[in-house]
Amino acid sequence: MDPADPQAPATVSDQLEGWLTGAGDKTLGGLIELFEEKSFAILFVLLLGVPALPIPTGGATHVFEVIAVLLALQLIAGRDEIWLPEKWRARPLVGDKSQTFVTKLMRLIRRLEKISKPRLRFLFDHRLSNIVFGLLVIGGSVAAFFAPPFTGLDTLPALGVVLLSLAVLLEDILLAIVALVVGVAGVLLILFLGAAAIDGLQKLF
Repeated sequence: MDPADPQAPATVSDQLEGWLTGAGDKTLGGLIELFEEKSFAILFVLLLGVPALPIPTGGATHVFEVIAVLLALQLIAGRDEIWLPEKWRARPLVGDKSQTFVTKLMRLIRRLEKISKPRLRFLFDHRLSNIVFGLLVIGGSVAAFFAPPFTGLDTLPALGVVLLSLAVLLEDILLAIVALVVGVAGVLLILFLGAAAIDGLQKLF
């Protein structure tokens, strides 16, 4: 939010920072209540943020990708609110590694807010765009899921989902296009390099 304009709406990072430092519920359910209809995008960032890290995960993040697909199906089905089991909604997001990750996420969003601006906002947050968003999240999540373990090839498709989700939050079609390029590049790498890696392993045995 521009300090020179007190009437300007709070940015995504301002909302996250206020939630992290203020009083109130610091659980997954609390985050969903904060972002309301945009909580899908925030959760996609959180779920795919770990496999988007440039390190081999060895399949350890598959559960996150499965949950992302389940949430994307809810988005495609037209749900306005996320349904999660109460046990998951009560999961704390502040404390130890979780808080560190959310804080780093907030810093990333701040950097993007400096170079991003709303572009073609009418394309976001309606029924058709939500369906497309959900389908693209499923595509990126499935690609990351089936990437050969210990190769790091799940990074680009997961990063594509993260950037696309941030594009939805910031309502920036240019960032969405960048996200699509990253995601498609990741899928192509999985198809070509992944197949080559599997072929090489087969020849060894």
